[in-house]
Amino acid sequence: MNAIDLKDRVAVITGGASGIGAAIALRYAASGARVAVWDLNEQAAQATAAALPAVAGGGHAGFGVDVADEAGVDAATAATVAAMGRIDILCCSAGITGPNTTVADYPFADWRKVFDVNLHGVFLCNRAVVREMLKNDYGRIVNIASIAGKDGNPNASAYSASKAAVIGLTKSLGKETARSGVRVNCITPAAVRTPIFEQMTQQHIDFMLSKIPMARFGGVDEIAAMVAWLSSEECSFSTGAVFDLSGGRAVY
Repeated sequence: MNAIDLKDRVAVITGGASGIGAAIALRYAASGARVAVWDLNEQAAQATAAALPAVAGGGHAGFGVDVADEAGVDAATAATVAAMGRIDILCCSAGITGPNTTVADYPFADWRKVFDVNLHGVFLCNRAVVREMLKNDYGRIVNIASIAGKDGNPNASAYSASKAAVIGLTKSLGKETARSGVRVNCITPAAVRTPIFEQMTQQHIDFMLSKIPMARFGGVDEIAAMVAWLSSEECSFSTGAVFDLSGGRAVY
């Protein structure tokens, strides 16, 4: 593992109790950051935080947070700042897939739920945390979108559309903060085998694999490696940008 210097930084990772989020939390801690794990499952968030390697300057913490709840996100932001002093890094990893079905048959309640978590949750977390970052004139925000947000996967319209919107949100906020010390970027992974696969049909999983020229799914450690660099001071001239981790799938 290459060294990324995040010493003395405080990082928030949403959806941090499992999957990609947990891998990012571990990479943050291994790089020297104190980590606040935000997850809908408070017990799991606290367990993940407790299992992270110790770092100088203080401990890690776990918070139960519904990212789609405005008051809850604002409260978690305030609680994290109170407990850890500030927030230097935010990575928005919380997300759901929704059902695999056609637009013609897509239930609106499921569509709304996907957007509440995947888009509105990212907006609420970005909005709350960037306010804290601007006070200190420093911050790194990394939003996890998806290659589906570029390509538009069939039978995954809500997921694809919500992730496309995350790309647009990232570009807007990146431009708004460009003259400050805050950098805002996103990544667009192809499929990564995590517990989120349990929300998908096997047919859809097979379709996603067929689109990847490397003929394999990404690994959570591969995602965490890029996120760690985007969260560092060295990522200084990239903002409002989109970084692919697609095994060759991306065409633009």
